[in-house]
Amino acid sequence: MLTGPSGSGKTSLAAHSGLPVLNLDDFYKEGTDPTLPQLPDGGGADWDAPLSWDAGAALAAIAALCRTGRADVPVYDIATSARTGASGLDLGGARLFIAEGIFAAEVIEDCRAAGLLADALCLRGRPTTTFRRRLARDLREGRKSAPYLVRRGLRLLRDERSVVARHTALGAHPCAGPEALARIAAAGTPDTVGTAVRS
Repeated sequence: MLTGPSGSGKTSLAAHSGLPVLNLDDFYKEGTDPTLPQLPDGGGADWDAPLSWDAGAALAAIAALCRTGRADVPVYDIATSARTGASGLDLGGARLFIAEGIFAAEVIEDCRAAGLLADALCLRGRPTTTFRRRLARDLREGRKSAPYLVRRGLRLLRDERSVVARHTALGAHPCAGPEALARIAAAGTPDTVGTAVRS
């Protein structure tokens, strides 16, 4: 399980690991969902609140991957706040996979209780670096309007340390990229991986 603040480098690190990756951000709720939490300033949906995410569906996909090595997962377009289809994720015989996303910590305890968890990591770094990386990515990908992204980025910059603290309290080990990669490699050694596929 790989979590951390938005822009902390989770996607890049997961790709660098060489393991199959389940993108948990694809389990966002759609923009028309009446249960979406709202920003207190009236600025629209709060996409950084855990309730903007479908934890139950994400957990079901993790369990299916661990049980069968395959799961059907949604394809989500952040720019339009909508699911645009579905795809199949096949582990291809891999004994481990990475489930990564900003809300991954929300299901750590459920995965641990079900015996599905090999490790849980929270990427952390300099908040200003995360701010720059996140804003550049979001503007490049046209995820939302520029004013919205700047306001969101400044809010997340202020809140980054509390986000890491929350993820740590939920069971993730806080670390930088090199330590995360080392722990991922260690989790894949034969003496730490059983016969079940684990996240």
